[in-house]
Amino acid sequence: MAVNLAAPDRMSLLPVAGVDLGFAYAGIRKFKRNDVMLMRLAPGARVAGVFTQNAFAAAPVQVCRQHLAESEWIRALVVNAGNANCGTGEAGLFAARRTCEAVARGLGCQVAEVLPFSTGVILEDLPVERIEAALPDCISTLAPAHWAEAAEAIMTTDTVSKAISCSLELGGVSVTVTGMAKGVGMLQPNMATMLAFICTDAGVSRPILQRMVREVADESFNRVTVDGDTSTNDSFVLIATGAAAAPEIVAATDVGYAALKRAVSHVAIALAQSIARDGEGATKFITIKVESATSAEEAVRVAKSIAHSPLVKTAFFASDPNLGRLIMAIGNAGVAGLDTSHVDLYLGDVKVIDRGGRAAGYREEDGARVMKPAEIGLRVDLGRGDGSATVWTCDFSYDYVKINAEYRT
Repeated sequence: MAVNLAAPDRMSLLPVAGVDLGFAYAGIRKFKRNDVMLMRLAPGARVAGVFTQNAFAAAPVQVCRQHLAESEWIRALVVNAGNANCGTGEAGLFAARRTCEAVARGLGCQVAEVLPFSTGVILEDLPVERIEAALPDCISTLAPAHWAEAAEAIMTTDTVSKAISCSLELGGVSVTVTGMAKGVGMLQPNMATMLAFICTDAGVSRPILQRMVREVADESFNRVTVDGDTSTNDSFVLIATGAAAAPEIVAATDVGYAALKRAVSHVAIALAQSIARDGEGATKFITIKVESATSAEEAVRVAKSIAHSPLVKTAFFASDPNLGRLIMAIGNAGVAGLDTSHVDLYLGDVKVIDRGGRAAGYREEDGARVMKPAEIGLRVDLGRGDGSATVWTCDFSYDYVKINAEYRT
């Protein structure tokens, strides 16, 4: 089960004006639950996104990039779970476009105004006819309040759905931000997460929305890792419908930009953390903070070196304060000119490394004590600058191996 994470309270998920969500069961794989989600956007909605940097980008990612480049407006997003439509060549591109065509017919919009997303097993043909058959049910269930159902429909091996809302005031007008995500494994986003969708009824110009989605990704989804692998289907999409009466944000210097970005980041960080909490087989949620680096980028490099290490992650699972694994991971980050005699390391409130060596007052039982809880904090002070960063991850348990060994069975 996920670490201190429950499915969202449906009543806490606020509808976003200009967004309707539908869902249906297509039977794409073995899930005995809804596995297709449709999002309909009001005319005039602006959409921006960032996508995987994996060279084997899935067919839906390729089509999304093309449609975003071709179309001023996006009217719908369609998501299927259970099949990634990746490594499927021209047939996969045809299936992704055929899905968009079916949505366009059903909603009365242009094909290029539809964005397709897929998640699941790679190297298997997408059963597009099952998605087409399920679309009428998706359309019939379209409603503003269906965020909880939509979040459930995009899950694969997630144990709980992931969604959150917040509200703020822009120019004296109430504005809503609601988002959902899925992802638990093959997850070390190099731009976003496996799938994440955040909507607001604020008005934002498309160039500024694209800037915001990149900035938010860098401080949220790019700071979470489960196993160090970047999926072929990673996508993070930010949508601004403009349905609220607040002044439109057209420049990063506008008063509303910083406030809206904070709200979107709040939602994105909560979703990113929920992904680590629900990592496949996770029993521990781990926050790694690196301070006194020469830059934020250097701090991220060190934090991810720790978070990616299977030896570190299995030690966290066993509550084993194996200091050798921790300093190995820091030293393995490839930081040029790192003076290890300046490095301090803390597990929770316990200082375990002092100036590159075992802290004089450190006792093994203290390390074991702070590694035993389900939530653990680790802090590294590199002693070389003002840069800092925080990364969230989870441990590796027996179940991680079991889940992935049996993923296709």
